[in-house]
Amino acid sequence: MPTDRRTVLADAAIGVLAEAGIRGLTHRAVDRAADLPPGTTSAYYRTRQALLTALVRRLVALDQAELQAIGEQAPVPRNAEEMVAGIAAFVEQRLTGEGRRRSLARYACAIESVHHPELQEILVPRQNAARQAARDFLAAQGVADAEDRTVTLLTCVDGLVFDRLVRGGTVSDQEIRGLVAAALR
Repeated sequence: MPTDRRTVLADAAIGVLAEAGIRGLTHRAVDRAADLPPGTTSAYYRTRQALLTALVRRLVALDQAELQAIGEQAPVPRNAEEMVAGIAAFVEQRLTGEGRRRSLARYACAIESVHHPELQEILVPRQNAARQAARDFLAAQGVADAEDRTVTLLTCVDGLVFDRLVRGGTVSDQEIRGLVAAALR
């Protein structure tokens, strides 16, 4: 658990955003979530925009660290079944399972970034070892435009995750298998 006060507040803000939505993200709500005295969040992040920016930076840092670790630990899939299994596990465990709150916060931030381009610039970094593994897999399978197909595949998976978070339910292996097969065609 982080001990740096700014990190503690940013982590609490992620939870507040996931639970209460963008309108519920207030300095007071973050103080309560972090179990800190009233006014603490305001002392560190004077404006709501400063708080939101800190939240987005922390969210991206957590996501990038997690994706980097996964990409470095997981071997490049050798076939479509391994690719499907890897994506399915990531979606179930990280995006819609234990990472559900972070996923909800991420989507709320993405929507908010339409009105605040400075947030969009923070959210943009998408290069990581996991993405590289998907690109390497597609290239190894002979896909000529592996970079574009990687973007398409991951965007489709992202759409499935969004749908499941909003409507409920899980992303099936069959749906992921269909996306991987389409990327390979």
